Amino acid sequence: MLERIALLRAALAGEKLDGFILPLNDEFMGEYVPDSARRLQWLTGFTGSAGMAVVLRDKSAFFTDGRYTLQAQAEVKGFELYNSGDLVLEKWLGKQADKTVIGYDPKLHTASAINRYKHTAKTITWKDISPNPIDSLWQERPASPMGAAFIQPLAYAGESSSAKRRRIAEDITDLGADAAILTAPDSVCWLLNIRGSDVPYTPFLLCYAILYASGSVTLYVDKNRISDDVAVHLGKEVTVKPPELLVADMNALQHKHVLYDPVNSPFWFYVRLQEAGATVVEGDDPCRLPKACKNTVELDGMSQAHIHDGLAVTRFLYWLENAVIKGETLTEISVAEKLESFRTLSDAYLFPSFATISGSGPNGAIMHYHPTPASDRVLEKDSLLLVDSGGQYRQGTTDITRTVAIGMPGDAMKTHFTLVLKGHIALARAVFPEGTSGSQLDALARQYLWQAGLDYDHGTGHGVGSFLSVHEGPQRISKRGGDAALMPGMVLSNEPGYYKAGAYGIRIESLLVVKEVSAAPGRKRYFGFDTITLAPIDMRLVDKTLLATPETRWLQEYHQKVAAAHMSSLTPAEKGWLERIC
Repeated sequence: MLERIALLRAALAGEKLDGFILPLNDEFMGEYVPDSARRLQWLTGFTGSAGMAVVLRDKSAFFTDGRYTLQAQAEVKGFELYNSGDLVLEKWLGKQADKTVIGYDPKLHTASAINRYKHTAKTITWKDISPNPIDSLWQERPASPMGAAFIQPLAYAGESSSAKRRRIAEDITDLGADAAILTAPDSVCWLLNIRGSDVPYTPFLLCYAILYASGSVTLYVDKNRISDDVAVHLGKEVTVKPPELLVADMNALQHKHVLYDPVNSPFWFYVRLQEAGATVVEGDDPCRLPKACKNTVELDGMSQAHIHDGLAVTRFLYWLENAVIKGETLTEISVAEKLESFRTLSDAYLFPSFATISGSGPNGAIMHYHPTPASDRVLEKDSLLLVDSGGQYRQGTTDITRTVAIGMPGDAMKTHFTLVLKGHIALARAVFPEGTSGSQLDALARQYLWQAGLDYDHGTGHGVGSFLSVHEGPQRISKRGGDAALMPGMVLSNEPGYYKAGAYGIRIESLLVVKEVSAAPGRKRYFGFDTITLAPIDMRLVDKTLLATPETRWLQEYHQKVAAAHMSSLTPAEKGWLERIC
């Protein structure tokens, strides 16, 4: 990596730049990027899903959040390492690079991010550079994905594309806009009821679109990727054009009012709209909130996906307990592969929704640890195994974490697990008034850990898509704030945890659906959650003396729900085991 840093510095010197900032995301602002866009990994070696690098003339720094700090220490060489929760890049630059010229690729940063950089590091001159200097240095760069788009049928989508386009077009008109720039592939795919295979784990078609107030759409993607069947599905009001024509069409928006999302869209689009003479109307991506509030068909599909997924995880947990009793040699990779094999037994299963996290002992304390042949640990007696995994089904997307005792857990393990469980239950049982955001609920999941002087360095919950991204906004549950009010139909994770460095990690994650629980005439509406994940929680790790009666009752009712969902699909031996643990 030191050689690549040197190559980049030489390229920057040729452009009379003092530095360059490089985020992990690609031009579509996605969490997962195709191999052709893994610029940050090429430069730093980092394989996680959140990071930012800065290279100056005499030093380099790498920033990531608390989920990945331990991973960055193992993977990233030649950079000073920082937790972005403690120190953000722009503040570090303001101290280290006073009165310098720093370059950035406007396609890889949002307008809000660029404005934040400029406001925080005011003595720095920020320069828009294109093309990205990494692209010319990266030898044998993989080709861009060119897979075909496919249809998400109405039986799973629950609303036709034409109905969605009319509905969102009305929202655009209400904002005083003539058109909206859609830069998020999940928004475009949701709006048009199509999917793709361009990035790992997520059925995206990497594309942009312009949605007009008339309800018509121009989709920018290689026409060879749109089959005749998909073209018929899209209909006459959707025009497919090659991406090379995007600039010309944006120039045609001169004197038009165009909706642009400054928080989630590349800065490049803002600059091009300004150059075209359009009036930029700043606002949220108009598809983002409607997409997050699933309709009844999507919710039914999510529930069906979780029955398939929960059955696979339940069978896996039964297999794991028996394999440990038999004294089989198990490793982090082998158990992850076994879990995957149980998912493939379902015809509805397509592929993982993210790379499985399988952390044994101290590796479990690395929040987003992924085992490799070099790091693969044998599961040791009287340790903990943390398995965070998920699946993509045509009906929906799943994400589940279970922490399992390998042998006999120690008292500290049980105490910490039970504190995490109490927080998990508190959030699952929450009832809250309309207008409540996830940040207002976050403390419910942390309260028992806080009372013990403990905490975890990640959010408590993220949104989940419907056969889309496993991480979806605008909904989330986090103490960092800045999230949307929770609304019926939203799906979120509930995943408090505790991580004892060098010893073990604990996380309990299930997915929740926001539902209405009371709506008396003339009174404020109140919402709550339904837990749709269906797999047992390891009772060997629960210190029942720490549970209050309502918590015990919730746990019993949850396990009864798990048993009712799966009993008819299990073998007699599996049934006996599930009855015992439930």
